Amino acid sequence: MRGIGWVNDLAGPGAELKAVQRRHARFINTTMMVTGLGAAVSDGLADGRVVSGVGGQYNFVAMAHALPQARSILCLRSTRRAQGSLSSNIVWSYGHATIPRHLRDIVVTEYGIADLRGRTDREIASALVEVMDAGFQESFVADAMRAGKLPRGYLIPEAARANRGDTIEARFGSPRVRRAFPELPFGSDLTAEEIELARALKWLKSAAGSWRGRLTVARRALAANPASAALRPALLRMALAEPAGMRQRIERRLVAAALRSAK
Repeated sequence: MRGIGWVNDLAGPGAELKAVQRRHARFINTTMMVTGLGAAVSDGLADGRVVSGVGGQYNFVAMAHALPQARSILCLRSTRRAQGSLSSNIVWSYGHATIPRHLRDIVVTEYGIADLRGRTDREIASALVEVMDAGFQESFVADAMRAGKLPRGYLIPEAARANRGDTIEARFGSPRVRRAFPELPFGSDLTAEEIELARALKWLKSAAGSWRGRLTVARRALAANPASAALRPALLRMALAEPAGMRQRIERRLVAAALRSAK
């Protein structure tokens, strides 16, 4: 075990040894958003709200550029849903950046990989179009054209137009395929019930973010069968298997509906 001063940085004692040991290193981090010129937003919002500390992300990205044959890989979902509204996590510009555009490297979404290092602004914008959700490509391209980063004749590749959630679901959503990709492939102390509940509660939070979603939740809660034996282990974990009072009975139905919906 080493302190973060050793792990996160090349400078200081042992710099030569670290540089030799870390050749071909791959530094993998997550980020919240990526801009059209490759900057990454990971720790705060444009209005000044702080989401998290930067941590070692900047150090790892800078190391990837300083080390021979090393790469920085930033992963993100192409979209996010908040209060019932879907937004793109790949945006043309944003009022805050954690990783500046001159340290851009590899960006990965559920739709593919964009290799941005050493490429022109035009190539970067085009590469990001190909890994973003199709529902936001047209507005992104229009912004890039206004900024002079994509030519007026630019056409979105046909393959990229298939970047939609239903395409991913069709490809990977079957029970057989899902079993091939465990949610926690490197193991966990969480029980099967806790993993199932995490998925269900995430669905419940997302669905309850809009009036239409709340109606869906209410309808499914009324139709749910919380007494089902299949749901009992998860409801036991939530201390809702034997509800006491109206509030817990409502919560049990909501959790039962979420467990059924998030399968």
